[in-house]
Amino acid sequence: MGTVTTARGVYPVPIFMPVGTRGAVRTLDGADLESVGADIVLANAYHLMLRPGPAVVARLGGLHRFMGWERHLLTDSGGFQIHSLSPEVCDEGVTFTSVYDGSRLRCTPESVVEVQVTLGADVQMALDVCTTLPAADDVVRQGVERTLAWAQRARRHFDRLDEKPEGQALFGIVQGGIDPDLRRESAERTVALGFDGYGVGGLSVGEPRSAMLEALAATVPHLPADKPRYLMGVGDPVGIIEAVALGVDQFDCVAPTRMARHGSVLTSTGRLNLRNAIHADGDGPLDPTCNCITCRRWSRGYLRHLLGVGEPIAWRLLTIHNLTFMSRLMADARSAIAWGRLEALRAEIRARWPDRTGGPSGG
Repeated sequence: MGTVTTARGVYPVPIFMPVGTRGAVRTLDGADLESVGADIVLANAYHLMLRPGPAVVARLGGLHRFMGWERHLLTDSGGFQIHSLSPEVCDEGVTFTSVYDGSRLRCTPESVVEVQVTLGADVQMALDVCTTLPAADDVVRQGVERTLAWAQRARRHFDRLDEKPEGQALFGIVQGGIDPDLRRESAERTVALGFDGYGVGGLSVGEPRSAMLEALAATVPHLPADKPRYLMGVGDPVGIIEAVALGVDQFDCVAPTRMARHGSVLTSTGRLNLRNAIHADGDGPLDPTCNCITCRRWSRGYLRHLLGVGEPIAWRLLTIHNLTFMSRLMADARSAIAWGRLEALRAEIRARWPDRTGGPSGG
């Protein structure tokens, strides 16, 4: 258990960051996010760069004011999303096609830094190369080398910029596939560049959890304990608690919000599919141990009805519940660390969640 201090204030770790890809967590507003206990939200610089554009966000007061969110913000560089578009990648940068209008665009480590400076989040991420797994050794190695070269350029450019949001932090990203030796090397060389925090990217992209944890175990000991360590794109309870045990501080994933929109509910006893007919007459809450507004006011039967008839409020209410679950999970992890019962919590979570429910970061 610990805290991260920024110019904006302090947030506790370990922590889960809801994903607000385009400047909003789907179906929720800032008041909803405060009610679920979110202290930091992730937005995606790639999508905001395309629409509405960083200049528009800046003219409207910066990303915090634009979103109506006064707590912490982290912007992801969009490397994962760009990678999914089959871009042209070279040492200089990456060229890709816009998902909005089909135009050809180019990003470099320097331009991505400038976009995120203009957006004005509290934390920005350096541009990286996310390699699809499985991949040949030379492909993974090339991804590591380019990510390191881009990280060095991003660090240098960030330091040279005179006008930056007060106290904005820059995080580097460790790559290396599931090769423990390459992960270790990437971590050590990234740390040598001197970032404010460190993301671990390129995991939770379809590899077995055991392989992910082995790569993570080889990485985290080589990242500074006094800087935030952020595992990108992991949102299943078992993956999170295992990563916490390895020393990870921050997480993000679209899984809890995406699952909510499909009627998949996170509860203290495991995953619940609200679309199942057994819940049609359910008079109790989604989770009797949960104190979110959804569980306090509405029954399973009513929520299933809303979902079945396509009422958008169902997505909001289930999203509120799932994100409240994630906040409680992280609070339980912090408490377990403080009281020396993390091993007991790990056993409890593994017993309740035998299946992987996470997924890659994104929209």
